[in-house]
Amino acid sequence: MSFRRLALPLTGIAVSLALVAPPANAQDPAAEARSGTHGHGQPAKVPVAEGYGGAVSTVDLDASKVALAILKRGGNAMDAAVAGAATLGVTEPYSAGLAGGGFIVYYDARRGRVVTLDGREKAPQAMTETSLQENGAPIPFADAVTSGLSAGVPGSVAQWEVALRRFGTISLKQALQPAADVAANGFTVDQTFHDQTAQNAARFADITSTAALYLPNGAPPPVGSVFRNPDLAATYRELGRRGAEWLYGGSLGQEVVATVKAPPVRPGATRVVRPGLMEVSDLRAYRVLERPPTKIEYNGMDVYGMAPPSSGGSTVGEALNILEALPKAGLHEYLEASRLAFADRNKFVGDPGYVDVPLKGLLSDGFAKERACLIGDVAMPHPAAPGSPDGSYGGCRIEGTPFTGGEGAAAQTGQGAEAEKPEGPETTHLVVADRWGNVAAYNITIESTGGNGIVVPGRGFLLNNELTDFTFGPAPGDPNLPAPGKRPRSSMAPTIVLKHGKPLLAVGSPGGATIITTVLQILLNRYELGMTLPEAVAAPRASQRNAAATQAEQAFIDRYGAELTARGHTFTTVPGPPAGELGAATALEFLGRGKIQAVAEPSRRGGGSALVVSPDRP
Repeated sequence: MSFRRLALPLTGIAVSLALVAPPANAQDPAAEARSGTHGHGQPAKVPVAEGYGGAVSTVDLDASKVALAILKRGGNAMDAAVAGAATLGVTEPYSAGLAGGGFIVYYDARRGRVVTLDGREKAPQAMTETSLQENGAPIPFADAVTSGLSAGVPGSVAQWEVALRRFGTISLKQALQPAADVAANGFTVDQTFHDQTAQNAARFADITSTAALYLPNGAPPPVGSVFRNPDLAATYRELGRRGAEWLYGGSLGQEVVATVKAPPVRPGATRVVRPGLMEVSDLRAYRVLERPPTKIEYNGMDVYGMAPPSSGGSTVGEALNILEALPKAGLHEYLEASRLAFADRNKFVGDPGYVDVPLKGLLSDGFAKERACLIGDVAMPHPAAPGSPDGSYGGCRIEGTPFTGGEGAAAQTGQGAEAEKPEGPETTHLVVADRWGNVAAYNITIESTGGNGIVVPGRGFLLNNELTDFTFGPAPGDPNLPAPGKRPRSSMAPTIVLKHGKPLLAVGSPGGATIITTVLQILLNRYELGMTLPEAVAAPRASQRNAAATQAEQAFIDRYGAELTARGHTFTTVPGPPAGELGAATALEFLGRGKIQAVAEPSRRGGGSALVVSPDRP
């Protein structure tokens, strides 16, 4: 099947039609996803690929193959990104899914501009500032995660439909079909899927619908077995036929709300599973928002990211501005710039529909220079205080007292970054480029690994626990407190770098708040430390988020710990599971003359999958 876009001038809606039959020997995208290799003898799973005509990088082989097959058959980058994301909802169901949300940063080659689509989950209208508290104290974080109370109004399906309508060439039905086929036919269980199931087994066992799907015979599926999800296959196919309205106010939405309000807890289970606040009216009211991207100039390049309610674009951008304002930018400076940017993030960033985010100030050169002058030869005292992005900049100044708010468990205790909840590999990221020069960087998530642990009965997908990204409180003045219809602050940081108006690099990662530092460190590695993109992605990582100790992979501590400790830094290893890993990045670099390098992790999260349409110049 090849695709052609038909524009309807009266409505501006793009209708996608399959106008040309495929060659007799052509495979459909799902069939190609199940095959062991692609054309030109390309290996089945590699972390780096170079070639022409389009490229894709995801954490998962099946998703990469589905996205690549869409590109090969005439689809564009947005088509492939949506199809790949839907497939990740099958093969990476503990990180992504149709009941989640996410952010897309997209370079539209025809218009020569970067746009973003905000598909972040929202709080129900019944949620208030104290909904995550009991008797004036925060609900225990673990209890809040596994509950209907943590489920935000999902944005992914609406985002897929809007993305395809505005920028794609295929229908939602066509985009979902390969994922439905993978769900029906199954995928091979790898060590990561097995381990993530095992890590969640206790809470999965307490939810009858979840145990039936993910704990067959009472245990996680063994490595090497074939895992099938016929309920999800049927859900995707019906969603393709009915459209997004089936979820946003239709009968599927009614099933989601019923599950949120009365989670199917196993009889006899002692776990406290709180009901949620979502109503069908919340689903009907959901809207995807096209927001202006964040943009900063850095070393002659334009770096675009996601604006609030994500803190990714603002925090990465501010830190890069600080680094550029310094005489040199090495690992010490990276850690200090990140420390300062996180202090400002925690103080100022939230949903701009509810709080006044001083985004222009946070991303200004004047503010960056004021913050940069606080960085010396040794690590600054903990915690760094937020600055004043008020447009009046001079020398070094610190106003007010250190801010101790934060997301999730950090805010529950009132102890700030010291008490920050562990950041695991939740969420996933993919990057796609096509033959026309369009580029998609897409973070999609259901929040914690396994979401809220509750599968909608008979539908094959997990609900999100995105509302635990709110500050639980009490925390007067915190920009990230819950409110009716509010979007919780995110750390997702899909990023596209342009030079002379053309794409140069696209990158992103999962990892909670460590997403920001992962993206920032990859950019530092690539453009300040002289690494190639594969080296920049594979290099050991550290994450400083205005905490007393910097979280770091053991390889980072082994290589750089002594030097940085001598400059006042202290380190702690990354908590698991999986033990010791920060992020699972995917990236693309545009090498000139149509050549693209796709890069995934060589080992983190089991290694990723990078593919190109053709290794040879057409």
